[in-house]
Amino acid sequence: MSLSVCGTSALAVFCIGLNAAAAMLCVHPGAKNACFSSIQAAVDAAAPGDTVKVGPGIYRESVTISKSLSLIADGSVIIDATSLANGIRVDGSGASLTGVAVKGFTVKNANFEGILVLNATDITLAYNSVRHNDLSLNINDATCPGLPTWETAEGEDCGEGIHLVGVVSSIVAHNFVEGNSGGILLSDETASTHDNLITENTVKDNPFDCGITLAGHPQAVTFGTPLGVFNNVVDGNRAIHNGYQVPGAGAGVGIFAFIPGANMSGNVVSNNVLLNNGIPGMTIHLHVPGMNFDNTKIVHNFIRGNGADSDPDAITPGTAGINIGGHSVVNGLIIAKNKIRNEQTDIVINLPSSVSLHLNDLLGNGFGVQNLGTGAVDATANWWGCDDGPGNQGCSNVGSGILYNPWLTAPVNGDEHHGDNDDEDSDR
Repeated sequence: MSLSVCGTSALAVFCIGLNAAAAMLCVHPGAKNACFSSIQAAVDAAAPGDTVKVGPGIYRESVTISKSLSLIADGSVIIDATSLANGIRVDGSGASLTGVAVKGFTVKNANFEGILVLNATDITLAYNSVRHNDLSLNINDATCPGLPTWETAEGEDCGEGIHLVGVVSSIVAHNFVEGNSGGILLSDETASTHDNLITENTVKDNPFDCGITLAGHPQAVTFGTPLGVFNNVVDGNRAIHNGYQVPGAGAGVGIFAFIPGANMSGNVVSNNVLLNNGIPGMTIHLHVPGMNFDNTKIVHNFIRGNGADSDPDAITPGTAGINIGGHSVVNGLIIAKNKIRNEQTDIVINLPSSVSLHLNDLLGNGFGVQNLGTGAVDATANWWGCDDGPGNQGCSNVGSGILYNPWLTAPVNGDEHHGDNDDEDSDR
């Protein structure tokens, strides 16, 4: 009989198959019932395709996986990585690594990432609780002593709670990520990170960075052009109260790059609930010309109560729901069917290229859209909060130089967003 751990996305179907010959290894504190006493010992003994099932208990260790296998928590399993680099490290840097599943663990107290996945394909991280990691972070000078040198732009966050680097066609789903420096990070220091699905995670109260970040970083070896973070889907997540400790620290979802040639194209941010984060709920920074952010899609998100952006390349005049700013031309950008409340400006655009945004519910009661850049903004066919259009009683205002007529005379999303009544306190 075969056992498989599978998931389906709009991008692909990912499946880890365990054939009939695969073995089941067990781990139990005290090595009861002929089980291993440590998770690492069982992982080392496993053959590719095996399953390691871990019994309830607290395991004070760091686990490195460098072969295809499934690591499954059978009950309440805590990996306490106090004074260790990571709780779980899925590492394909020495050879091609495909097909690893990690499910059901609580991972806490690591110096750097709780879960780090490096240079691997078809990885599934599901139903894990990643809490209180990144403990080497020095909040006084925003450094991370001892962080590996290949992590070229993460000294200010120690790599965050879950970190994918050089990861392809993988799933991060149904995880709870809380109290780390930042939440979930996708970056590209060692290889490009693409065609991944980040879905149905709750990412909250990570004080020093974004809930979910897609970042183009310098190459580890040459410190050169980023290798790319592209064609990823961030869908159905809840990012709440992240990046609040330091002004300007973090968005609900952020996409960032700062080196010419960075490939951040084709990423999709959809169906997320982005509440009470330190900077705008959805934030994109394009710090220099010559980067590829083409075909980015920001669709059907519920956004409310986030902060202002103080970054010089993407500053906002107050709190904002969506902020896209910087120096690169962007083609094929879609901003549609988002529902935004309780922001001073719902959408801020500060780009040298033209942008169209349609079918959004702009309900902040301040400015629905502001254009701070040199490109034109087409904001026709949006709902501004009243039948009579922008600037009228009960409607959001519109900034100068923005095409907004015709407008919609009824909301697009109605009450369909389950996050509409959510707030930070209700999630505690």
